[in-house]
Amino acid sequence: MTPLEDLLIRRIALSGPITLADYMAECLLHPEHGYYTTGTPFGAAGDFTTAPEISQMFGELLGLCLAQYWLDLGCPAPFTLAEIGPGRGTLMADLLRATRAVPGFHQAARITLIEASPRLRDQQRSTLAGYQVEWLGDIGGLPDTPLFLIANEFFDALPIRQFCRDAAGWRETVVTVQDGRLGFARSDAAPIAALDHRLDNTTAGEIVELCPAAAPIVAEAARRIARHGGAALILDYGGWQSRGDTVQALRAHQFVSPLAEPGLADLTAHVDFAALATAAHPCATAFIPQGTLLLRLGIAQRSAALARNLHGAALENHLAATRRLTDPAEMGTLFKALALHPPGTPAPPGFAPGQT
Repeated sequence: MTPLEDLLIRRIALSGPITLADYMAECLLHPEHGYYTTGTPFGAAGDFTTAPEISQMFGELLGLCLAQYWLDLGCPAPFTLAEIGPGRGTLMADLLRATRAVPGFHQAARITLIEASPRLRDQQRSTLAGYQVEWLGDIGGLPDTPLFLIANEFFDALPIRQFCRDAAGWRETVVTVQDGRLGFARSDAAPIAALDHRLDNTTAGEIVELCPAAAPIVAEAARRIARHGGAALILDYGGWQSRGDTVQALRAHQFVSPLAEPGLADLTAHVDFAALATAAHPCATAFIPQGTLLLRLGIAQRSAALARNLHGAALENHLAATRRLTDPAEMGTLFKALALHPPGTPAPPGFAPGQT
């Protein structure tokens, strides 16, 4: 039993079952025993590997996408170049390296990382040594300038509430204590106003998940982009409208039970991109699979160029990384990309057929 499980069992004994969202928040962000406050989640030595850790091409191509859109919008200066949930800073480092040759881009950019974890801020500071970077705890602190924002595998880590449709309404998944250990249960059925729009496309027994924290973040980014210009690129795994139980836990790159080791494993859930797009009003949005976006942005050509100087195992690893990012059987279709852009403007490069 982990220290956090012991704390949660005592809490539940005193006040009753907790929602899945409360459980995920404690597991990930508890100040003493939370996963992101105590662990080393990223890379081969951690519990999972994100796209920027797989290949430099991911951050390079997304950086050039944002830079080209900055050019298309008339090179506004100054502007905020922000990443939310920047991990170790790998994506931003690759983005900045790829855009060094774009005239005026770095000079106009105010690099801002939205990160709450002091531990991760230290890693980001090391990765981005040589750049002038500002850190914020939340998106609300961004300045009123054009915003070019990227978020990769951020929204999947936000706590979700989970509901199962019942003839009498919706039964929420809760965490309780069973035989001295944590276990899942469901609440009594009740109407849930936030799920009224799902009554037409679900049936009894189906599961739907809500992420209460996601909409306000997207709405704030959209408000700034609609008012001041810019764009946001959101990449994550998930689909269009939530359906099914998608909560999962990873430790040492292996799936484990979400209840097995609270505080020691990463907890995530699929992102509902339909909900994000709704929250993005009045911005326009574009939605495509990650693999499609990367191919339109030129990953095949970039991969071939990098491969010319590689041999043996290094070449094999490089080609495997390209496949992993784009192949439909790997990350290519499971991961999606959502762009937010000002109303009345074209979508960023790669988000429409024929775009590069």
